[in-house]
Amino acid sequence: MPEIADSDPVPVPDPIPVARAEHWLLRSRRSPGEARRHLQALLAGAPAAQQFADIGLLLVSELVTNAVVHGTPIGNKVLLALDLAPARLRIEVHDARGDREPVLRTAGKDDESGRGLVLVKSLAHRWGCCPRLGIGKIVWAEIGSAPTVTPAGRAA
Repeated sequence: MPEIADSDPVPVPDPIPVARAEHWLLRSRRSPGEARRHLQALLAGAPAAQQFADIGLLLVSELVTNAVVHGTPIGNKVLLALDLAPARLRIEVHDARGDREPVLRTAGKDDESGRGLVLVKSLAHRWGCCPRLGIGKIVWAEIGSAPTVTPAGRAA
């Protein structure tokens, strides 16, 4: 049975963000490369954040690819939101297809696709999917540490 992304509430953001960037991307096979360039530019402005570069570039590529291929109707765009905090990188990809949650699949040995979310699950410290205000959904992944939420809903 396919596994769905975590539907946990969005984690509490770090109190002091270093940088945040948002970019609209076309539904195009070139969008994952454009997303990687946006992430590289964000990380270049914060040399201490280079620890997130390798895994972050892979995660942003996989999340944008999934949104472009599976989550965005023709003629629509996806929104890439990057949030860099002192000890965490959060990548969000907003798309218009709220009815299509990401599903982890087991790709066959001869399949040329179907491994992206498996990579996201194994490389991200947290990842998931939540509804977007209005229409669509947000698929997100985080690397680094993030505050945990206590049962009372407060940051620990």
